[in-house]
Amino acid sequence: MLSQEQILHVNPHLASSITFASSRQSFYTVLFLVDHGLKEDAFKAYAYFRWLDDQLDKESLSKSERMAIVRRENALIDQCYSLEGAAPPHNLCEEEYLLVDLLRGDQRKAEGLRLYIRNLMAVMAFDAERRGAVISQQQLTNYERWLATAVTEALHFYIGHDGSSPQDETRYLAATAAHITHMLRDTYEDIAAGYYNIPAEALEKYHIEPHDIHLEGYRQFVKSRVTLAREYFAIGRRYLSKVQNLRCRLAGYSYIACFTPILNTIERDGWLLRPSY
Repeated sequence: MLSQEQILHVNPHLASSITFASSRQSFYTVLFLVDHGLKEDAFKAYAYFRWLDDQLDKESLSKSERMAIVRRENALIDQCYSLEGAAPPHNLCEEEYLLVDLLRGDQRKAEGLRLYIRNLMAVMAFDAERRGAVISQQQLTNYERWLATAVTEALHFYIGHDGSSPQDETRYLAATAAHITHMLRDTYEDIAAGYYNIPAEALEKYHIEPHDIHLEGYRQFVKSRVTLAREYFAIGRRYLSKVQNLRCRLAGYSYIACFTPILNTIERDGWLLRPSY
């Protein structure tokens, strides 16, 4: 953990190096498309949540230990937003200080950044709690909404933040489709880690268990999810066409383009998921 004096000597390249190691697409999106003056903050935000997600995914942690981490990080966020001008909290690790620096440097108290932080923390908390349990359709819908809100608001906050964008019900659908695709892609890996992305209602409807990936019922569920993701991507493209900033539109289209081939592969495979893509 870092003392107040050590905080001043946090590696200035930590955030960008974590981002580069975790996601080349995210790294280059920040490097080439994020607004001038916001690149470092974008790296800090990505790196902090990448670190936190890795902490919560550790197999050695119990549910109570995972939830304790979530409570600590939520408390840290609350402190950063409430203690304006005060010294940072004590006993932080380098990655936590990335968050402190990000939030305490947000002089505008921007709503977009707040929505990003709070919704992504909701995603982290839900994953920490649901591990090993079957979830309901409503819980899955909430999960998708939190993630989509976080991703979309981050996109608009960091890229073309002064430009206009539609504020209607289509705003979050492209990111929702990406999350649906992401969950399908990672089904094998997630099940191995205790995360079940098929709701209880679907298990009951198709008379299957969460591990029954090869059964016809599971394939029918996958088909319905692919169909929904394609519909949302189509609406998302129309939404992006109305976004004022060109760089923001490019980032959005690139985001969609990363996931569309996965849907194509799943469809070619007859809705049978692969261990990896």
